[in-house]
Amino acid sequence: MIETILFRIAGDLSGKIGSRALRRVFLAWGLASDLKRLEENLSTIKAVLLDAEEKKTLNHELRLWLGRLKDVCYDAQDILDELEYEVLRKQVLKQYGSTKSKVRRFFSASNQPLLRLKMSLKIKKLRERLDEIAAQKSKFHLTELVDYRSVVPRETDSLVHSTGVIGRQKDKEIIVTSFLQADGKGMGGAISVLPIVGMGGMGKTTFAKILYNDERVEEYFQLRIWVWVSEKFDKKQILVKMIKSLTNQNCNDLDQDQLQICVRENLKSKRFLLVLDDMWCDDRAKWIELVDVLEGGADRSRVIVTTRSNSVAKIVGTVPTYNLRGLPDQDCVSLFKKWAFKEGEGEYSPKLMEIGNDIVKKCRGLPLAIKTLGSLLYSKNDEHYWEFIRDNEIWKLEQKETDILPALRISYDEMPSYLKPCFAFCSLSRKGYLHNSDWLALVWMAQGFLQPADGNQDPEDIAMQYIKEMHSRSLLQDFYDHSSFVTFKMHDLMHDLASSAGQTECAVVNYEQKSIPKGLRHLALSNRYLIDKEDPTFLQDLNSLQTMIFNFKAQGPILESFFNRFISTCRHLRVLQFKDSSFEVLPSSIGDLKHLRVLNLSGNRKIKKLPDSICKLHNLLYLSVYRCTELEELPRDIRNMVRLRCLFVTIKQNRLANDGIGCLKSLRTLCIGESENIDFLLQGVQHLTSLCELRILRCTNLKSLPLNLKNLKGLKHLEIGTCAHVDLREWDDDEDIKLRLQSLILFELPQLVTLPSWLQSSSKTLQSIKINACQNFSSLPDWLQNLTSLRRLYIESCPRLCKLPRWIPHLTALESLTIKSCQALSERFKEKTNEDWQKIAHVSNVRLYDIDI
Repeated sequence: MIETILFRIAGDLSGKIGSRALRRVFLAWGLASDLKRLEENLSTIKAVLLDAEEKKTLNHELRLWLGRLKDVCYDAQDILDELEYEVLRKQVLKQYGSTKSKVRRFFSASNQPLLRLKMSLKIKKLRERLDEIAAQKSKFHLTELVDYRSVVPRETDSLVHSTGVIGRQKDKEIIVTSFLQADGKGMGGAISVLPIVGMGGMGKTTFAKILYNDERVEEYFQLRIWVWVSEKFDKKQILVKMIKSLTNQNCNDLDQDQLQICVRENLKSKRFLLVLDDMWCDDRAKWIELVDVLEGGADRSRVIVTTRSNSVAKIVGTVPTYNLRGLPDQDCVSLFKKWAFKEGEGEYSPKLMEIGNDIVKKCRGLPLAIKTLGSLLYSKNDEHYWEFIRDNEIWKLEQKETDILPALRISYDEMPSYLKPCFAFCSLSRKGYLHNSDWLALVWMAQGFLQPADGNQDPEDIAMQYIKEMHSRSLLQDFYDHSSFVTFKMHDLMHDLASSAGQTECAVVNYEQKSIPKGLRHLALSNRYLIDKEDPTFLQDLNSLQTMIFNFKAQGPILESFFNRFISTCRHLRVLQFKDSSFEVLPSSIGDLKHLRVLNLSGNRKIKKLPDSICKLHNLLYLSVYRCTELEELPRDIRNMVRLRCLFVTIKQNRLANDGIGCLKSLRTLCIGESENIDFLLQGVQHLTSLCELRILRCTNLKSLPLNLKNLKGLKHLEIGTCAHVDLREWDDDEDIKLRLQSLILFELPQLVTLPSWLQSSSKTLQSIKINACQNFSSLPDWLQNLTSLRRLYIESCPRLCKLPRWIPHLTALESLTIKSCQALSERFKEKTNEDWQKIAHVSNVRLYDIDI
C-alpha cells in the first residue's frame, strides 16, 4: 500500500505548499527557491506513483526506492504541519493572547528568530533528500497513469430480503420444515442445536438471517434472539447481547449471576430461536456453561450456530450439521448478473456475459466473491477491463484455505487510490465492530485521507461519499442510514483483506502478540502486556506513530507512568484514543502534541481537571471528555482550540462559560451529557454558526433550552433526552424560528405531550423523527402532515399514544414507520384490513413489534 499512501501524501503536501499562509512564510524566510523545487519534485513523483504500484511486485529496487520516498514524505508532512501550527498559534495569540503571554512567548524556545532558523534548516535538508530521490526516478522508466478506478454508486439498504437472495430457497425449506416438526430433540429433549458450517464468504450469516426473518419462523417462535459471537467466546458478553436482543436494555453493569437470572426469566417456558453467529470456540466446557442458562426454555426451542469449523459443529450440535455448499452454476450466474448489470442489461451484453461466466467459475460458488466482483464491474462496459479482471495473475497464485480470496484481492487492487488508506484504516477496529461514519470522518480527516473534489466540500460529506462508495463495492455489510450518520460492519474476510492491505502501516496488537512491528504509523493496542512490563524499547519503536488506540480499560500507577512517557515520545500523533481508563492526571505534556487532531478520553471516571496546556492544541478537531463524571470544569482557554469541530463533554459545572465554548466558530457537533448540575447551557450559543448537530442528554437539572438556539440556521440534527424539567413548548409562541432541522430524537421527556409547534419551521427539511420513552406523549399534531420531506417515523414506549391521526396518508414521503412497546396503539393494527391499516398502507417499510404482521 506504500504507493497509495504516497499518492495521497504527495497530493496533501502539494495542497499545503500551495496554501496562501505557508507561501507567505516561505517567501518571508527567503525559501522561495526551496518552495519551487519541492513543488516540482512532488508533482513529477506523484505523476508516476500509480505506474510504480503496478511494477513494484517484480522490482525489488523499486520497492526500496518507494520505501525511502515514503519516509521523506512523512517527514515532509510533519514539517509542513509544524509550520501550519505556528501560523495558527500566531493567529490565536493575536486574537486572544494577553500582553503577558505575548512577552512570555517571545522569550520561549518557540520565538520567531529561533523558529525561523530551526525550520529553515529542516526544509533545506528535506529539499535535498527529495532532490536525491527524484533524481533516481528515471532509472525505473515509470510513466504517468490516470487513476481511472471509480464506481457508479447504486441505491441500497441494509435489510436482508429473502426474495433478494439467490439460490438458497431449497436450503431454507429444508431447515424451516425441520424446525416446525413437533418432535424436538436435543438438550434435555427440549432444545435442539443446528450447526451451519461453511467456509468464509459462503454466506452463512446471510442464510441465517433469511431463516431468522422467515414469516413461518416468526410465527412459530415466541422469542427470537440474535447474538454475534466471533473469535472470542465471552459468556458474559453473550448474555449481555441476549438481554439486549430480548429487552433492548444495556446490562453491561450486571455481574454474570445477575445476567444469568435475567436470561432465564426471559426464556422461562417460552419457545425461542437463538442464533449464535460466527462461533469459533471449540471449548466444550464453556459451551456447556452457556447451555445451562438456556434450560428454562419451552420444548421445541432451537439454537442455530454458524461456524467455519467442523470441530465447533461437533461440540455444539445435537442434530446433524448442515453444510452450506457453494451456489449452483446457474445461481452463480444469476447473482453475478444482479450485481454487475443494471436490471435487464445483461441480456444485451453477450460478450461481457461470456467473459463474466469465466469470472464466475473462478469464484468457486462463493456468494461474497461473486457479489464483490460483480460490484467492481458494475456499469463498466469496456471488454478489455473485464478481460483484465478474468486474466489477472492473482488467480494463478496457490491458495491456502486461510488465504484471502483472489476475488477480494482484486477488488482491493482495483479500488481508487483515495479509498485504499481509508479501507485499510478500518482494520484497527476488531472484527464485528459497528463502525460509525461520524467517527471515521474525523479520524480520516485527521490523517489527511479525505481529498475534496472541489474546495467547497465539507470533509464530513467527502467521508460519507467514500463510505457509500465502499458499500456500493460490496466491501461493507449491515449498512444502516440513521439520517445524520450511517453505521456498518465489515465481513471477517473483508477485515482480513484490510489488515493485509495495511500491514506495513496499521496493526492491532492483541493478547497473543508480544511485540509490535517497527515502522508502524497506526496502532491499536488490545492488551496491557507491553505497558505493564515497561519495556523502554517498546516506546522507541513507536516514535513515528500517527494513530494510537487503546482498546482496553486500564488504571493504576503503571498506566500513568506509561502515559507520561508515551506522550513525551510520540510527538507526531494525529489520533489518540484512551477510552474507559482511570487516571486522575492528564500530563501537561499533552500540549506539546502539535499535530494532534483527535483526542478521546471518554469514560474516565477519575479525572477531575484538564491541564491548561491542552488549550495549546490549536489543530484539534475532536475532543471527548464524555462520561468523565468527576471533571469539574473545562479550561477557560478552550476557545484557543480554533479548529475544534466536535466536542463531547460531561461536566460538574452548573453552566458553560460564554467566552469558552461560545467562541468555537468551527464547532459542528456539540454533545453535553450526564451533567447533572447543569441548569443552563450557554447564552452565546447563537455564535456557534457552524453548529450542525446538538445533543443534550441526561442533564437532569436543566430547566430550559437557550433562547438563541432557535436562530441556528445551520442546525440539522437535534437530540434531547432524559431532561425531566425541559418543556419544549416554551418557544411555541415565537414566530421567528429559523431552524431547518433534518432529524429529531426525543426520549425520556415527561413534559412532552405532543410535538412543539416550532418544528413547523422545519416542515420542508425534517426527514426523521424518533420519539422514545416519553410517558405522557399522547398525540401527533395536525401540522405534522405538512412535513413534506418526512421519511422515517419511529415511536417507542409511549403508552398514552392510542391512535394515529387520519391524515397519516398525507405523509407521502414516509418510507419507514416503526411502532414498538406502544400497546394501546399496536392493538389497533391486529386486523390488516381495518381502517388503521389503510392509514399506513402507503408506507413501504412498517415494523410493528408488539403484534404478528
